Amino acid sequence: MTWLQLKIETTKADAPVFEELLEEIGAAAVLMEDSADQPLLEPPPGATPLWDATRVIGVFTVDSEIDAIVEYLERRLGRPLPPHRMEVLEDKDWVRAWMDHYHPMRFGERLWVVPSWTPPPEPDATNLLLDPGLAFGTGTHPTTALCLEWLDSLDLKDKVVIDYGCGSGILAVAALLLGAREAWCVDNDPQALTATRNNAAHNGVGEKVHTLMPDEMPATVAADVIVANILAGPLAMLAPTLAAHSRAGTEIALSGIIRPQVDELREVYCEWFDMNGLATREEDWCRLSGQRRK
Repeated sequence: MTWLQLKIETTKADAPVFEELLEEIGAAAVLMEDSADQPLLEPPPGATPLWDATRVIGVFTVDSEIDAIVEYLERRLGRPLPPHRMEVLEDKDWVRAWMDHYHPMRFGERLWVVPSWTPPPEPDATNLLLDPGLAFGTGTHPTTALCLEWLDSLDLKDKVVIDYGCGSGILAVAALLLGAREAWCVDNDPQALTATRNNAAHNGVGEKVHTLMPDEMPATVAADVIVANILAGPLAMLAPTLAAHSRAGTEIALSGIIRPQVDELREVYCEWFDMNGLATREEDWCRLSGQRRK
């Protein structure tokens, strides 16, 4: 079978972002390779080595509209793609290569994210069934992982959750599987809302999910838990909105940010929340968390 591959020249810091976005848009496989002949020393156990100059490759079926894919990626990034090119590739089982790359992942003490073709490592744990697909959020990106670990640490029994910028719905579905009563999932991308509904139904919690565009959110909704995994700029602008949907004691977590952005974002949210929690992953990615003041 003939395939198309989109090769994007990027950096070690940005490579995981492009990996997640290419999975989001439906790549049959996503691979990474050195683009500058840089040797790597033997990594420590469990580490994923990347090169300073990393080439991220998304493999697509031959009938894919590469121009539309590039346009979608640039819209999600909010900026032009770095240097990239498209090539035709013959005969290789890229789907199998991609499946070999994606494995069950554990977050916190109770939660696993498990692809559909793999049996759960711990059948009695909280197992979220999710395949990389058409919307952001599979657990592979550090910011998603930070939010999943935070949700796993909370007592979510009978809680109302808002997942703002829901992407694939992975955070909302995780919260529901961990005991939440209902989840309000907000995104400005209709594809994300479709993916969220599909993933919620696949995990048996479809009736507990409300999917909405930002302007459809009822003013009366007040959450016990709010999680927003977006970017620092939109998070700062959303502070009054998220505050309006909270009440005394509401737990909040913000991610999609890097360490230099933490202090400024904390200052914005401190008007309503005590933002005392900070967690990091893979050096620069951060999660800022806190609680609504009484």
